[in-house]
Amino acid sequence: MIFGPIKLALRVVTLLATLIVLYFAVTFVQIWLTSHEHSHASAQAIVVFGTAEYNGVASPALAARLDQALVLWRAHRAPWVAVTGGRRPGDVYTEAGVSATYLERRGVPASRIIVGSGSDTWQNVSSVVGALRARHLHTVLTVTDPFHEDLAMAICSSQGLSPSPSPVPASPTVKSALWLYYLRETVAVGVGRIVGYGRLSSWTSGSSSSASGPIPRVAHSSGG
Repeated sequence: MIFGPIKLALRVVTLLATLIVLYFAVTFVQIWLTSHEHSHASAQAIVVFGTAEYNGVASPALAARLDQALVLWRAHRAPWVAVTGGRRPGDVYTEAGVSATYLERRGVPASRIIVGSGSDTWQNVSSVVGALRARHLHTVLTVTDPFHEDLAMAICSSQGLSPSPSPVPASPTVKSALWLYYLRETVAVGVGRIVGYGRLSSWTSGSSSSASGPIPRVAHSSGG
């Protein structure tokens, strides 16, 4: 009879493992489906999630997100744009600062740009949600890479915003490694739903990338 409890324990472990695999499989499918959604709704603001900049120049991935925000802005889909992303160690400029300059050079008034910060998605939203609320802006179009759209929307919702997806239609992200991004997002969304996205951010993020004091901005030029 000594094997009875062992068999029962193995069945319980097998059942739990099956449920965990099923949970993350369903999460992956949800992320994949969201990555292909493109809302046609208008909103009160556009939220652009930051990614790498190179010494004041937007990376191809960041430029693609900003170009998508410009498409929405020029179509009068929202009257405000919030840009996010902080400064990585050794950087002079922040992702949000570079993003704001990029948009201003292409016709978006500085008075209509909310500049945030943050080193992860939770911090990105946290850095602008106060300014959005102060202006009574609650509905947002979330602009990011397709694989990141589900997490971005979930975190916006968890901080009281009402998001609609507007992922980059032609992301320059390396296609050969794309499955790694989807896998990472599946884990982040799956775990975040259980423990809370704010707590997950506190576990996974290092020191905040937003520095105190004035944020250096890229000087304007006559180029467009």
